[in-house]
Amino acid sequence: MISVEVVSGRGLLVSSAPPSYRGHRYPVEIISHCVWRYHRFPLSFREVEELMLERGVLVSHETVRRWCLKFGQAYADALRRRRPRPGDTWHLDEVFIKINGEQKYLWRAVDADGTVLDILVQSRRDKAAARRFFRRLLKKTRAVPRVLVTDKLRSYGAAHREVMPSVEHRCHQGLNNRAENSHQPTRQRERAMKGFRSVGGAQRFLAAFSGISPHFRPRRHLLTATHYRAEMTIRFTIRDQITGAAGQPAEA
Repeated sequence: MISVEVVSGRGLLVSSAPPSYRGHRYPVEIISHCVWRYHRFPLSFREVEELMLERGVLVSHETVRRWCLKFGQAYADALRRRRPRPGDTWHLDEVFIKINGEQKYLWRAVDADGTVLDILVQSRRDKAAARRFFRRLLKKTRAVPRVLVTDKLRSYGAAHREVMPSVEHRCHQGLNNRAENSHQPTRQRERAMKGFRSVGGAQRFLAAFSGISPHFRPRRHLLTATHYRAEMTIRFTIRDQITGAAGQPAEA
């Protein structure tokens, strides 16, 4: 497939070439379908295996696991590059998650539309952790917000003054519902997976999950049934383009 350079919403040239599937005996449409199912719905690898078996596709849960590890982040990154430039108001929040019985913290940033900008799993929620997340966020988005909205955790204020002092910081519990609501799909997956086993595993999964799952979650309550179906058709087409399944015959 020919690689085409396109201009992203951030004004950067990015490659539209899908990942390579060389060496895989399954066609791209089956691989991408399994990765989509695992990240879109609260399913285990074995449940994806069973759903594919019902459709006549014999694939082991271990193969599905390897596909998700190899291609999940690549798909998520490609979908993020298709998004428009993030809004100028960013909402940040952190919640605790249990990893192998220990309490860790999931940091998340979303824009005013609820689009996830980045996530980071850390052991603490002190100034150093907030500073690390701020710097990672600026590097990944290559943008600077006009307004930063957080809860009253003091670590945000300290890191804000050090990393982005020119940005307006609004600190109020009631203003941060967008970030807090964005944790709900993660909580649902956390329950379905019965927790995470390692920090690295949680970071890898949640980074891919936060890029793939929201793409298939338009704000349905704002759309009529007809507009919702049309929007989902567009989003499925984009998925097929970034995975390389576009134009391939569907087998799953």
